Amino acid sequence: MGDPVSVSVIALDPVLEAGTRSTLLACPDVALVERGEETRVVVMIVDRVGDPELEVLRTTREVPRPPDVVLVASDLTVAETLHALALGARGLLRRREADTGRLARAVLAAGRGDCTLPPDLLDRLLERSTAPDAGGGDLGSLRGADSLSDRERSVLRLVAEGHETNEIARRLCYSPRTVSTVVHDITRRFRLRNRAHAVAYALRAGLL
Repeated sequence: MGDPVSVSVIALDPVLEAGTRSTLLACPDVALVERGEETRVVVMIVDRVGDPELEVLRTTREVPRPPDVVLVASDLTVAETLHALALGARGLLRRREADTGRLARAVLAAGRGDCTLPPDLLDRLLERSTAPDAGGGDLGSLRGADSLSDRERSVLRLVAEGHETNEIARRLCYSPRTVSTVVHDITRRFRLRNRAHAVAYALRAGLL
């Protein structure tokens, strides 16, 4: 194991913030830091995902070394999820689902540059992206020029659910090297930064 992932917590409710910090203390791979200190991951707890909350997400990312953000909300719609991904969120959870294990997995996934979404929400995003009137604009116009193979879709879907390379390889009966190569090929083809960016881009462009 490497060094613990540094994490800070942002919440308007101080009791909720203290509870979240206490939950994360149970994870040995996480090192909590105070709000405002440089950190690898920020856990942001909100009731809803409206313009004020998205602005906090934007400003949290607008620093020289931007942290990845795990957004925990009371509920999440498809539109809210897409906005949050576009602004750099790397993990999204509903508050009722954010137990110690799931929250820790989302934080550690964000720390290694991966993107995590609830499976049912991912299904809704995929349904939306394949609808006849889904998308539009520059991203929508890319569908005809570029597409993902079935293997690439399968790999990206598991990446979006927060699975690591070795687990994806076991589930799909590929070698870990094949999984890494598939992700690398996608990021290179679409000029993307990393796996999380690849998932967000594919969902927004309707490629999944």
